[in-house]
Amino acid sequence: MYKRNLGSSLSVSAIGYGCMGLSHAYGYAVEKEDAIRRIHEAVDIGYTFFDTAEVYVGKYADGSPSINEEIVGEALRSLRHKVSIASKGGIGLDTDLKITPRSQPRELRKSLEQSLKRLGVETIDLYYQHRMDPAVEPEVVAEAMRGFIREGKIRFWGISNASEEYIRRAHAVCPVACVQLRYSMMARWNEKLFPVLEELDIGFVAYSPLANGFLTSAAKGDPTFGGSMDYRSKMPQYSQEGREKARPLLELIETLATEKHASPAQISLAWVLAQKPYIVPIPGSSKAERIRENAEAVTITFTQEELKKIDTLLGALSVPIFGEQEKNGF
Repeated sequence: MYKRNLGSSLSVSAIGYGCMGLSHAYGYAVEKEDAIRRIHEAVDIGYTFFDTAEVYVGKYADGSPSINEEIVGEALRSLRHKVSIASKGGIGLDTDLKITPRSQPRELRKSLEQSLKRLGVETIDLYYQHRMDPAVEPEVVAEAMRGFIREGKIRFWGISNASEEYIRRAHAVCPVACVQLRYSMMARWNEKLFPVLEELDIGFVAYSPLANGFLTSAAKGDPTFGGSMDYRSKMPQYSQEGREKARPLLELIETLATEKHASPAQISLAWVLAQKPYIVPIPGSSKAERIRENAEAVTITFTQEELKKIDTLLGALSVPIFGEQEKNGF
């Protein structure tokens, strides 16, 4: 897989691997041995960028906890020379996805130290403030991150879910390597940040690039996904209304997939890659064939006419989607 740069110095695979779903948010966690096997398979395919967070915690079928950072750390410990690990800290998250920011420097340090321990590493390649904290100025957070870099505990830092003002203020104190934001064909509101990212040479890591699986064959499946532990069962794009409103887009993706001998997921990821050279999507999957399929999206290209056709359709759509509240800030 070819590479892309996040900021001026962090080079990673053009598509990263979002590890969250191995433990968190999509039903029972994948059994540990299988999760580690998936991560190893991803490295063999060419992924070099793996994303996790302190709050990505779930349960195995027997009720025992699945700690995503511990799994990622164990899987990649012997492969550190080949990969970059990203993690996030500074929030609490309850079972209803209610977020509590915790970004005071002492809280960030506590989160970081615990993440280092769970991952079993001395340095995290990319460490994000998981959410802006209205009680803590961005300059204070940036100064704390600069201290962590000086100590050798992190190599680069980023902000997940941030506004333009926050990014600018933080970057002025300690250069931000990248931001992590929701981005897909169905979630384009963060495109407004493209000019400032280009001005400041900041990368863009796109989470949920497949709209939580909706832009794959998952849109045709069971909308309940087997129970409340899978958050997709509550996402508006999977409702009957959401599916109906998205039908023209799904049909276009299917048509392009047929024409290019690709899958809908590959078309959707290739579209994200085509938008800007500094965007790195991080889809996740627990299935080996999907992990390989996602990686192969880097081989798909679009003509300008195809991109214009897609943009015209996207501009006319109004589909309810999980995360839409982020349009008005975090």
